[in-house]
Amino acid sequence: MKRKRWWKELGGWGFSIALGFVLSMIIGIFIIQPYKVDGHSMEPTLNDNQRIYAWKFTHVLEKLPAYGDIVIIDSRVDRSRTFWDDVKEHPIITWLSGGEEDDVFYVKRVIGLPGDTIEVKDGHVFRNGQQLQESYIKEQMDAGAAQVWEVPENHVFVMGDNRNNSNDSRSIGPVPLDHVMGIDSF
Repeated sequence: MKRKRWWKELGGWGFSIALGFVLSMIIGIFIIQPYKVDGHSMEPTLNDNQRIYAWKFTHVLEKLPAYGDIVIIDSRVDRSRTFWDDVKEHPIITWLSGGEEDDVFYVKRVIGLPGDTIEVKDGHVFRNGQQLQESYIKEQMDAGAAQVWEVPENHVFVMGDNRNNSNDSRSIGPVPLDHVMGIDSF
């Protein structure tokens, strides 16, 4: 009799743990997921090692973020993403597999949407010929060679708020919508 009760108790715990695992996977893949800011590219808005939570609806539905949204992107823009990438990159799966987070997820601000022309010249950013008024940037960009990008369909152009210390669309190019992992919910 004791043994039967013990198995019933164990089964109840097993079911609860399995249900918790499945729910956390669903929440992390489709609804909200934590990320950690790694580096100084979003200062002064976000700081190094700060935890943020990304709403995943943008990624799941491949919806277009708005100008100025802070997004988490997969910087590996030269490869296609699949549903299995989302599963493997879930924090629980990463922890269980002993894998470490690669430095592939960037936190950036949306500067350009499909069809926009983004130009950087004389330390300023222009979208479709209009200079952006950016109160959120850390400091004016160092003036370098002028650059121009056309943002293709189903892509966004992103930049860090600390323009002099940011690896963003200026170096990796426009980001496909399926590489926008979510919008920061801070």
